[in-house]
Amino acid sequence: MKKVFATLTVLAMLTFGSAVMMAQDEAAAPAEEAAVEQVDEAAPAAEEVAEAPAEEAGGLVALHKTLKTKFIEGGAGFMALTLVTLVFGLALCIERIIYLSLSKTNTKQLLADVEAALKEGGIEKALEVCRNTRGPVASIFYQGLSRYDEGIDVVEKTVASYGGVQLGLLEKNLSWITLFIAIAPSLGFLGTIIGMIEAFDKIQQVGDISATVVAGGIKVALLTTLLGLIIAVVLQLFYNYILSLVEGLVNEMEDSSISLLDIVVEYDKAQKK
Repeated sequence: MKKVFATLTVLAMLTFGSAVMMAQDEAAAPAEEAAVEQVDEAAPAAEEVAEAPAEEAGGLVALHKTLKTKFIEGGAGFMALTLVTLVFGLALCIERIIYLSLSKTNTKQLLADVEAALKEGGIEKALEVCRNTRGPVASIFYQGLSRYDEGIDVVEKTVASYGGVQLGLLEKNLSWITLFIAIAPSLGFLGTIIGMIEAFDKIQQVGDISATVVAGGIKVALLTTLLGLIIAVVLQLFYNYILSLVEGLVNEMEDSSISLLDIVVEYDKAQKK
């Protein structure tokens, strides 16, 4: 009897398991069909996404070919010479931007640290704070505080004099940038003149004025001028940005120097009491 009952139980479990599996398969079938449909629908979208980078890459290649063609048509010699001004000009601009960015100092924090150092350890402690701080403002503070023993007037003159030295360091190489700004369009105009001379030479050789004869020389003239003007505009933008950085640093130097003198005067009064 027990064997019969066990057999019936096993058969019932197998039957129930088969029913469950069939139900799961039937439920999964529509889901799989929906997934297949979604994949089929997503396929064109994926193809479009894949085509987009290909189109962008093709556009970049076409742009590169166009620029290369125009560069050769403008005369490789003058175009390359004009590009040299861009390379050197950008190198100087980047060097100045990095230098000026690293020269920025939190002047409020520096003044607070110097004032606290004067109260705690005197001039030597303040000089140590200036030595451990980067930037022209800290250098001016160091030079001024190092002359404290010679009097407040000497400190003031030292701060003013060394401020001029730091200003010269901030404006270093700016004259070369202005030179390249002037040279780039000048080389372009020189290419223009040479292109026009070539055009008139061809007219003289042919003995007739025609668009075909003149087109080559005029194209050289226009392309070299265009490149020179573009380079001048780019360098001028960088130059003006550098000037704004220099002006900001100079204002910080002047303002913080006045505050330093006030702190030194108060310290001197406290020492004499």
